[in-house]
Amino acid sequence: MFEKVLIANRGEIALRVHRACQEMGIRTVAVHSTADADAMHVRLADESVCIGPAPARNSYLNIPAIIAAAEITGAEAVHPGYGFLSENAQFAEIVEAHGLTFIGPTPDHIRLMGDKIEAKRAARELGLPLVPGTDGPVTDEAEAMKIAREIGFPVLVKAAAGGGGRGMKVAESAEGLREALQTARAEAKAAFGSDAVYLEKYLANPRHIEIQILCDTFGTVVHLGERDCSLQRRHQKVLEEAPSPAIDAADRARMGEIVANAMRKLGYRGVGTVEFLYENGEFYFIEMNTRLQVEHPITEAITGIDLVREQIRVAAGQPLGFTQDDVRVQGHAIECRINAENSETFAPSPGLVDTYHAPGGLGVRVDSGLYQGYRIPPYYDSLIAKLVVHGRNRNECIMRLRRALEEYVVGGIDTTLPLHQRIARHPDFVDGVYDIRWLEALVANRG
Repeated sequence: MFEKVLIANRGEIALRVHRACQEMGIRTVAVHSTADADAMHVRLADESVCIGPAPARNSYLNIPAIIAAAEITGAEAVHPGYGFLSENAQFAEIVEAHGLTFIGPTPDHIRLMGDKIEAKRAARELGLPLVPGTDGPVTDEAEAMKIAREIGFPVLVKAAAGGGGRGMKVAESAEGLREALQTARAEAKAAFGSDAVYLEKYLANPRHIEIQILCDTFGTVVHLGERDCSLQRRHQKVLEEAPSPAIDAADRARMGEIVANAMRKLGYRGVGTVEFLYENGEFYFIEMNTRLQVEHPITEAITGIDLVREQIRVAAGQPLGFTQDDVRVQGHAIECRINAENSETFAPSPGLVDTYHAPGGLGVRVDSGLYQGYRIPPYYDSLIAKLVVHGRNRNECIMRLRRALEEYVVGGIDTTLPLHQRIARHPDFVDGVYDIRWLEALVANRG
């Protein structure tokens, strides 16, 4: 096992990795920008290294500075968390080239699944169900028009190297397709450096279902059930729950086995998440995330498995200590992503946290680096906390969520806590009848 791990991230996920390392007897190195000198993960880590000024490109995306920090502190492995460099194949290669262990999948698998078109091709070969669409980038408007008519409007134009909803446009008709192609290509070029786009059938009211997998280097592959991530705004997840209220036990077992078999064929290692759209009883592969997910705690809550601990153990060459038969889903869990944003306008709200009280009690977990007197910097993602609740069933979980949300106090800044309170009390959410467009409508109607 490693003696020292460098955490190449910030915020709640850096703190989450630090805690897992501490429980395993592993010393930690926190890297930080000048803006994060007083961050909780920096204060709690065994060692810390400043790697640059506030802008992420000069600090958390500064590969030479991160490698230098690992070398001067004697770290043996690097945990990338999520975001930043976590799905950067070149970073993984550089880490390994310097004799360090990258706590994640192979660079080849990161690169494969990071290209949406190549990922779809791989998914087809691995036996995963796909949304009807193109096998590769569309080269011109005439080709796109022909394919769109074959699969039927509406269609979705998506950036091949995209993510987070950028470079993604819906075309309802042939006329709309021309504009969608131009806009998506321009956005993709600006955001990702490539204007390659592809087409797929646009599903009207799907749910977003993802399946968590865990693989060691000895051929053991397990799935840990699904998460429902349908509550999204602008393609960004806001609230997730597990298990999904839309999936029955038979579908859960069937899709879990399909995904596990696919990862076994791929020879994948570590944690990963395979994401699907789900509509009318059918699953359609959309992408795979080759990293730890923001919403991983709800899977931990219902399975009792520490995903970060297992991720580190696999990277150290150790086998999983359990098989699929050992995995038991117990109860229900919900995660709320708490952002430093106005709950109605969604304008960012960095600043001084002058009051802070986290909820507690049975089945309540808060992953956050916040504390009273902490100043949230304006340079990074607005996620400041994750509230995770677990109950014996979904109803108990929802009631516990409402109670925890009422207890949670973050003063001095705007947060999305009021939005989560609205969601938790909405009849549609209580009944579990929502899809990926439901939250956008709720926000638009403010009802």
